[in-house]
Amino acid sequence: MLQQLDMNSEEFLAEKEKTQKFVEKVVDSQGWAFNPDKEIVDTIVLGLTRNKMLYGKRFCPCFLVEEVDGKYKSTDDRICPCKPAIQDEIPNKGMCHCGIFVKKENK
Repeated sequence: MLQQLDMNSEEFLAEKEKTQKFVEKVVDSQGWAFNPDKEIVDTIVLGLTRNKMLYGKRFCPCFLVEEVDGKYKSTDDRICPCKPAIQDEIPNKGMCHCGIFVKKENK
């Protein structure tokens, strides 16, 4: 069943603020930068927030989330920051699949 979220609710806005702080910590700890396209960053932050509220984890919004044996999983286990982004996408392609994080030199 598709669950609806009120993106203007206090609960959603509070979680969005936590997600924003989370992605800022990821950027700092990994030595990355945000995509210079603010619209991409904002869209991914909304998706991460939505997934955190619906599924309890910040699954990458670019991949499907499904319930398996009573637990939620995403395609390729894409929980932000995901292993493919850390190990391959950002070092070799300059950005992660969803585009929120980029190499500093690619900014």
